[in-house]
Amino acid sequence: MNNAIHYDVTRFSDYDIHLFLEGSHARLYEKFGSHFMKRGDTCGVYFSVWAPNAKTVSVCGDFNNYDKTIHPLKKREDDSGIWECFVEDIEQGLTYKYHIVSNMHNIVHDKSDPFSFYSEKPSKSASRIWEIDNYEWQDKSWMKKRAKYNAHDAPINIYEVHLGSWRKKTEEDNRYLSYREMADELVSYLLEMNYTHVEFMPFTEYPYFGSWGYQVVGYFAATARFGEPQDLMYLIDTLHKSDIGVIMDWVPSHFAVDLHGLINFDGTALYEHADPKQGYHPEWGSIIFNYGRNEVRAFLISSAMFWLDKYHIDGIRVDAVASMLHLDYARKEGEWIANKYGGNENLEAVHFLKELNRTTYGAFPDILMIAEESTAWPMVTRPTDVGGLGFGLKWNMGWMHDSLKYLSYDPIYRQHYHKQLTFSMWYAYDENFLLPLSHDEVVHIKGSLINKMPGKLEDKFSNLRALYSYMIAHPGKKLMFMGGEIAQFAEWNYKESLDWHLLEEPLHKKLQKMVSDINALYRTQKALYQYDEKREGFEWINDADYQRNCISFIRKCDNENETILVVCNFSNQELIHYRVGVPEDGRYEEIFNSQSEYYGGCNIGNTGVLKARDISVDTKRFSISITLPPIGVLFFKKVVPVIKN
Repeated sequence: MNNAIHYDVTRFSDYDIHLFLEGSHARLYEKFGSHFMKRGDTCGVYFSVWAPNAKTVSVCGDFNNYDKTIHPLKKREDDSGIWECFVEDIEQGLTYKYHIVSNMHNIVHDKSDPFSFYSEKPSKSASRIWEIDNYEWQDKSWMKKRAKYNAHDAPINIYEVHLGSWRKKTEEDNRYLSYREMADELVSYLLEMNYTHVEFMPFTEYPYFGSWGYQVVGYFAATARFGEPQDLMYLIDTLHKSDIGVIMDWVPSHFAVDLHGLINFDGTALYEHADPKQGYHPEWGSIIFNYGRNEVRAFLISSAMFWLDKYHIDGIRVDAVASMLHLDYARKEGEWIANKYGGNENLEAVHFLKELNRTTYGAFPDILMIAEESTAWPMVTRPTDVGGLGFGLKWNMGWMHDSLKYLSYDPIYRQHYHKQLTFSMWYAYDENFLLPLSHDEVVHIKGSLINKMPGKLEDKFSNLRALYSYMIAHPGKKLMFMGGEIAQFAEWNYKESLDWHLLEEPLHKKLQKMVSDINALYRTQKALYQYDEKREGFEWINDADYQRNCISFIRKCDNENETILVVCNFSNQELIHYRVGVPEDGRYEEIFNSQSEYYGGCNIGNTGVLKARDISVDTKRFSISITLPPIGVLFFKKVVPVIKN
């Protein structure tokens, strides 16, 4: 190989440099990194990296036997701090790193490319030269119609997945599935279970498998653990062809401390703050981005745009937003620096998040931007032009904590904690909410969902079925972490496959059947999703029957004939002749019962048609008399006569 080096090739225009320096360049992945190019008739690779405080930068790799002297980069003659060069005759797949000697005390680092599209499989850490624009997408139909699947008045029910532990090949040394194997097995399972979307825990490249992907080094590289970039594209493509949306978990809140990554990149705190009171995350032992630096904001926004653009991602769940918004997050007094007004709000992070959402929604208005935000920060899902952060959805952590706490009590004590069950409706429309039962609830000695439930085995299953049914009925989009649908007993372990063998036991198999059925019901009953974010979509029938641990309410949509009555009995007593108010006179039928024998329940409920009576109950003129099974959730719907022509 010749591998001659040239400095007269660039991908940056003056306008690119201007946008980069002001922090508004949203597609830096088209400029930075390693890209195949031509110089006249000569093919090669263009390299560029941001290292303003470097004394020298060179690229070393397979193509020069990692010799640090052969291919130096040249610093641009402007204020950008960008180094670049063009090297002839380099093949796809070859590895490389940047050898950086800093102006600061001659500090030397060998760094992975922050903009690489592919890397070596960890624990190796070199970047790979890789072309990603040659995948032929087959999801044109999905991309044209995904706006209706991501709409606020659409059913959105998400299955959260960790790629490395969803299912493993036990017969092959317990290895995890590849991206392409997931396309074969996961897609059919999602269809069987009637989920609308899948959310993948972070697949941006990360060094330590035990971080589950939340300690990132490669913000533009799909982890090599499961295959090549085109293999991930194939997985996403296959999901889209089955009308399943894809959400990725993305981590702009902090990054890994591994020395080949972003930390101290050019010998200085380039991507991070120099002061540990601002730049070090005490809870996670990671490094916090400097959102006040224009180039860093452009880097992060370009990362989000990259996945939406090149991988056809349908939504981004932004991790740990609360930690970004609060300067004193996980810090004691004296361990943080106040903003210019003396407060704990991270004004620079607020600006970044607004720019992130303006940019992503501006380019892709049919996506979902989702905030994992656990505090009462106002207007997270309100537009930026009225002072909001601009997200589409926010995780409702309050509902999750209150519901799990309430259901953890023995039923005989629940009457004393009734407000934990009903309080979420006081703020249900303050934001556009998503109800999460995520991986965070089944790790770090918190136990599995089934083991949070009280009582004997059958009681635990009854309570879990009631939780899932109440979740589907409650306003807000839905998310469940893998394993919850089969009542996995063990706390989630990223090293092990889900316990699929549990499906050999009837209670587990029947719970899975219920989750599939209620997911299908949710997708087909407009009243359960159309007005998730509108007060007119919900009405209490009775929220005060605390002595019997019961609540009842109706969900409504734009067709009054589609209204659904939901009655929940969280006591362990069967309630006979329980009279509940109904919206209007007519006949009603039970369309779902969490205690059906098909789901492993006691099979107490209501068959046939129930005629409303002119008996005033719960402020309603008409009411029906029903049988409520213990620890059961029932859905009723008015029978609408079929009019024949």
